[in-house]
Amino acid sequence: MKTHNKQVHKLPADLRKAITSNKDALAVWGTITPLARNEWICWVTSGKKEETRTIRIEKALSKLAGGMRRPCCWAGCPHR
Repeated sequence: MKTHNKQVHKLPADLRKAITSNKDALAVWGTITPLARNEWICWVTSGKKEETRTIRIEKALSKLAGGMRRPCCWAGCPHR
């Protein structure tokens, strides 16, 4: 499925709660493109284990709060 500058994935409740609870991560989230948001969502949700997802949410918060705009060292969302 290809889209042009559109988010393919919906923001899951657990990731939404985590982002909105961290003011620095939320500030960056508000400035990134829909494509970048989609990649963060896909990166977090693509883990097969709940433990992996939890770790990825924590890392995403840390990286977003530090100003990182897209997940690093990841092939990217295969769904776009």
